[in-house]
Amino acid sequence: GDIFVLRNAGNSLSHAEGSVVGSLEYSIGPLGAKLILVLGHTKCGAMMGATQMMLNAQKSTEASDPAKQTTLEKLLEGLGSVAAQAQQELRPDASADDIAAHTVNVNVFSGMARLLSYSESIREKVKSGEVQLHGAVYDIV
Repeated sequence: GDIFVLRNAGNSLSHAEGSVVGSLEYSIGPLGAKLILVLGHTKCGAMMGATQMMLNAQKSTEASDPAKQTTLEKLLEGLGSVAAQAQQELRPDASADDIAAHTVNVNVFSGMARLLSYSESIREKVKSGEVQLHGAVYDIV
């Protein structure tokens, strides 16, 4: 079988519009893919960046100006909610490294949920059993 691979920094699915969701709809539609795998990996730089931005925002009294942000900063800020959830699930004294490591896992589950929320075609094909949706984390040693 063939593999239709979609990649972006941090498995970012922070909004419904975009090439990842549309491309997945294409893969399960005309291409007939039967499995969607949301795959994160340990030591993810995007998760560390999102964690650092979230921690910095917690310490800052100033709101960030979206007009002055780079596209990468906007992407990382969009991942801030998963970093915040990871932080809440850990002990209060968790380090940034611990939070970023847990953010990888939270982001996989978040990505799966967002795909089901954003796309009626993915949701319906998963519900009917025509397509399987799985999450995993690859351990980079």
